[in-house]
Amino acid sequence: MTDTVISSATKEVVIGFDRPFVIIGERINPTGRKLLAGEMKAGDFSRVEADALAQVAAGAHVLDVNAGIPLADEPALLARAVKLVQSLTDVPLSIDSSVLEALESGLEAYQGKALLNSVTGEEDRMERVLPLVKKHGAAVVAICNDDSGISTDINVRFEVAKKIVERAADHGIPACDVVVDPLVMPVGAMADAGVQVMQLIRRLRMELKVNTTCGASNVSFGLPNRHGLNPAFIAMAIGAGMTSAITNPLEATLMQAVRGSDVLMDHDPQCANWIASYREPAAEGARTRRSGRRRRSGKG
Repeated sequence: MTDTVISSATKEVVIGFDRPFVIIGERINPTGRKLLAGEMKAGDFSRVEADALAQVAAGAHVLDVNAGIPLADEPALLARAVKLVQSLTDVPLSIDSSVLEALESGLEAYQGKALLNSVTGEEDRMERVLPLVKKHGAAVVAICNDDSGISTDINVRFEVAKKIVERAADHGIPACDVVVDPLVMPVGAMADAGVQVMQLIRRLRMELKVNTTCGASNVSFGLPNRHGLNPAFIAMAIGAGMTSAITNPLEATLMQAVRGSDVLMDHDPQCANWIASYREPAAEGARTRRSGRRRRSGKG
């Protein structure tokens, strides 16, 4: 069993083989969101605040925080976003950037053990990011591409993951602190993308014994009714052994698929989370009648 522990100053979340699936909320990311990018660049973080609170209310266990805006001071923006989100909620954060200086700034602002998103198998990237992970005692997302790019061959992607895990060990980072992203390809462009990623998830779990994550919505890119396809993918990925995903918790059908999968994988003891999320509230009349019976039965 492999457990990846991440934490805020006051709350711990564990990503693990025999644990409930972990949702990493994706919405605090200006990529593809022009309004959010413009607001953040201008110093308006009200939408960041609203997105943080809404995602946690919807069931996110971790929040991904990204401030990648062209021609902006990304290190300063990311540090500010991290501090703001930590002031609003106690869930742990995934600090997300392709810029090393921004990752370092975000980690310095963070209280707890962060999930750093991300390192790839590129030599320069590993030798710059992994020492930072070790220095701050973080966990890290390892993405299965390297200097040759993204391979469509899952055997190549597996070897990239293996290389990152081994290099992390050289830096004193245990495999339990490496969460591998197998790279989900759009099934509309690559017909066997779903089959491939399920096979790779199983190998990563059985052979490398690492936890996994992915950008779940990538699978449906370019197809109609993406909100219908994404929950089907996430349920199958959980069945294959995936333990977390970076996705949108505001999609009710997706969250329902995650909770249902947890029940069927025996990761929701006594179906407690499912029942708490979906049990119909008692009608007002029924509550009144039950209350009245309790009062009468209490009379001597």
